[in-house]
Formats: sequence, C-alpha cells, structure tokens
Amino acid sequence: MAVNREFLESIPYFIGLDSAELSSVGQFFSERKVERGEIIQLEGESARELYFVASGAIKVFKTSAEGKEQILSIIRPGEAFNDIAIFDGEPSPVSAQAMTPVTLYGIGQSELHTLLREYPRLSLNTTSVLAKRTRQLMALVEDLSFRNVISRVARVLLENAGNGTAPGARLTQQEMAAMVGSVREVVARSLKALEAEGAIRLERHRIRIMDKEALEAIV
Repeated sequence: MAVNREFLESIPYFIGLDSAELSSVGQFFSERKVERGEIIQLEGESARELYFVASGAIKVFKTSAEGKEQILSIIRPGEAFNDIAIFDGEPSPVSAQAMTPVTLYGIGQSELHTLLREYPRLSLNTTSVLAKRTRQLMALVEDLSFRNVISRVARVLLENAGNGTAPGARLTQQEMAAMVGSVREVVARSLKALEAEGAIRLERHRIRIMDKEALEAIV
C-alpha cells in the first residue's frame, strides 16, 4: 500500500525529500494493525521490517533473567522502532509491545537499503536519527545512575504529559516503575510526595500536572 505524503513528511527519516521522492518512498510500505498488549517484536528475534507508528503507543523494553522489566522508551506517532536490528542485521536487542491499539507502517530491510542507496538525503537523516537515539539512551543511563526516584518520576510525568493537542501516554504505576528502574510501591510514594509539594494532583486513573515548573526544577 502507499503511505500518504503528509505522514512521511512528519517522520525524521524523510525530512528534506521532495514530493516526487516521498511519493516513490511511500510505495514501499505495508500496514499492520496491532491490538493493545500484543507483542510486536521479541528480544533476540530477527527484524525484517522497520516500523513507524501511525497511531497509538508502543513500549520498547528489556527483560532481566528474573523477569524484571526496564522500559527504554515509548514510541509515539511519527517515530520508528527496531531500527538498530534492521541496520546491523543482528537479532533485536529489545522487545516491543503495544500499549494501545496501534497502526504501524513497515518497510522491509532490503527495500530500505535500496532507498538509502538511491536517496543520499535519507542516509543523512538516518545518521541523525540514530545519533538522537544514542543521546536518549545516554540520558537514560544518566537518569538511572545519578538521579533519585522522585526526579525520575517527575521526568516521566513531563515526557508523557501530552502537548496540548494530543494526550500523552496513559501509564500505570507499574509501567512508570519499569521506566524509572524501581518498583511500584516506591513510585506510589514518590507520586504522593510530588502531590504534597503541589506539583501534581492524583485523581482516579489520572495524574494532573498542577505546577510544570516545579516538576522541571525537581528533574
């Protein structure tokens, strides 16, 4: 199926390509619908397609031998995942699971390599995307190494608050714990502490940010 040009223009991989190039690129994509909770990619599996999220949210995570989950990132519309495995040809280093119903657009590895050779701008964009991904992982290492749990929770709240036009990802306390490298009980105490400081208000099935500047200062 062909992907519309407007969607491709929103993806960092394809910034700077002209209309004709985008139309050509769009012919290589296929669509996949995924239900909430469905595993899209398991750590250790080979990756055959580079996926872009068109709607919904996906969590990318690693699981320890003891079954503890560490969420590395939440992938939202316009973002890609499993690119590392696509580009180096090795098994996927992470798992990916749908947090909501999700629509994905995928492009096969061989087709992507063909486009990279044909469009130099796409190659430059790919370098930029992977560099940004490296920075994100470095920031996560810094978070887990040097910040306390309350600071990490504050960061997660800010990053998933939405942008005013689209809602952010709805996270359970267990998912937040998996993002900040802690356990649910510690996250619950951290949320209570942030509420006591007036930064947030805990409502049923919802956390409302009351003082964004206070959260930023805590981070």
